[in-house]
Amino acid sequence: MGTALVTGATSGLGLEIAWQLAQARHNLILVARTPERLREVAEEMRQFAGVQVEVLRADLSQRDELEVIAERLREPGKPVGLLVNNAGFGLGQPFIGGDLAREERALDVMVRAVMVASHAAAGAMVERGRGAILNVSSMTAHTAMGTYAAHKAWVLRFTEGLAAELAGTGVTATALCPGLVHTGFHAAAGIDETQWKDPLWLDAERVAIDGLAAVRRGQVICTPSLRYRSANAALRLAPRWFVRRMVGPERSGRDPE
Repeated sequence: MGTALVTGATSGLGLEIAWQLAQARHNLILVARTPERLREVAEEMRQFAGVQVEVLRADLSQRDELEVIAERLREPGKPVGLLVNNAGFGLGQPFIGGDLAREERALDVMVRAVMVASHAAAGAMVERGRGAILNVSSMTAHTAMGTYAAHKAWVLRFTEGLAAELAGTGVTATALCPGLVHTGFHAAAGIDETQWKDPLWLDAERVAIDGLAAVRRGQVICTPSLRYRSANAALRLAPRWFVRRMVGPERSGRDPE
């Protein structure tokens, strides 16, 4: 996969994916908003994994800063073999009565940024005849848990369509759809993690391993763990009125990762 660009790379699942890629001797481009943390993580990876690490500070909700990432993905002299669209946005609010500006930033980070980065990466990769895109969706894509679920549903369907369009080009697209993952995401969004029982939680390392393995196989949809794959099957078969009643906003309280 050569050089990998990972968004949201300084914490949670993005950090775990970046470390696993570094340990597999892939050079990295790390994207995040906080320059101090970016430099710290990059130096740790250079020292302990012995790989080359670039850093790009960007707020993906800002179109001009997102364009910097797109330009790097299109750069022919420094090809990117794997794009990982991981950056998330913890809403932690209901839609009705919530801050609309916050909703718009979440949409920009979790939908627009995925589309713009994927467009830039796919175009460059198809020209070279090889490459891969890994988009982090969520189990919530199959639920009715508010706008977060809607964003992740878009990522899932977009990735499926992209994979179909890429067929035969040597480039693949994979959607990673984990359930609840211990990453610190929920705490940062002010979400009470105790509302979900321990057996529902997944380990970030295992999720990253499964996601990257799916990329290497060219698998389009990856749902780590048997229990979440079973839940997926049940949600697909259930009537939508039942899904709304059982896993809608009033049942979830907050948008989970």
